[in-house]
Amino acid sequence: MISMKMVAITAGALAAACLLVMMRQGRTQSTNVSTYEPERMKDFKKPDPAQLKSKLSSEQFAVTQQCGTEPPFHNAYWDNHKPGIYFDVVSGQPLFSSLDKFDSGTGWPSFTQPLQSADVVEKKDSTLGAERTEVRSSMADSHLGHVFNDGPAANGLRYCINSAALRFVPVEEMDQAGYSQYLDPFVKKGLIKAPTHETAILAGGCFWGMEEIIRKIPGVVKTTVGYTGGATPDPTYEDVCTGTTGHAESIQVVFDPARISYESLLDYFFRMHDPTTLNRQHNDAGTQYRSAIFYTSEEQKQTAERVKTRWDKSGKFKRPITTEITAATTFYPAEDYHQKYLVKNPGGYTCHILRD
Repeated sequence: MISMKMVAITAGALAAACLLVMMRQGRTQSTNVSTYEPERMKDFKKPDPAQLKSKLSSEQFAVTQQCGTEPPFHNAYWDNHKPGIYFDVVSGQPLFSSLDKFDSGTGWPSFTQPLQSADVVEKKDSTLGAERTEVRSSMADSHLGHVFNDGPAANGLRYCINSAALRFVPVEEMDQAGYSQYLDPFVKKGLIKAPTHETAILAGGCFWGMEEIIRKIPGVVKTTVGYTGGATPDPTYEDVCTGTTGHAESIQVVFDPARISYESLLDYFFRMHDPTTLNRQHNDAGTQYRSAIFYTSEEQKQTAERVKTRWDKSGKFKRPITTEITAATTFYPAEDYHQKYLVKNPGGYTCHILRD
């Protein structure tokens, strides 16, 4: 994206402006990972205590950072019987499944095992004068609770965990929340049907703002920003900024057609940008900012043409819609610092809003 997004940029200055903004972004991009972004856990860096205090409740902080214990029977999940998974409130790391949860009578959430043994770390704890085994999350080193040898399963273990150290994702929300890889056991038990996904590829100007809107749409499972529609293989942001690659800043959208149709997704698309300005969105100028729908099937093509015609006749726009409808070609994911840019950089620039 161009650094002077609030001023007009001439075509001749476009490449230089792009290079300038890349240098600025290299100095300012955030290294903090949002608490609840599962796909970015591999890059997780634990925030400092001051940041954690601002993100967590006082009880969550006391439990996870100061080895506190919440009161029994007066916590969020001790009596929760809904199917789903429990993850670390600090990092978003999946830790326990409802399929391994049981009523221990203690007043705290109890599990026979973690999702994976590597998810938790055991440490000796002698703080109460008797030796116990503390359980901590492996990624954020959050204090979770303790494990005891009085469980009902074959392994004889009871993981006694503080609700304040956890967040819960119901099984019906796991796919969109980014935890689809943990769905299979729930599918096998008949608690949910295996999700089916489709892919849409859309371009409508700066991909930061588009992704920030699209990723929140119910039924959208995953978004990836990148480049497509051009001839240059494996383009970089610097390449695309020159306007000579033919690629457009685009969004690859994985969605659940049982929750949102392709047609409904395109309605959001036409609401979030101006499809009447050729090769331009506001002050972002160049073919890389064109409005385009890259269809992946003949059915998508027909739907896109129908929706475009409907919006063209809707009276919502003063000029004809110029959105290009063309067959999808190779989609190249953009550099990591562009992914979920406005999650990493709250308050960062965006020129997209969702109109009525």
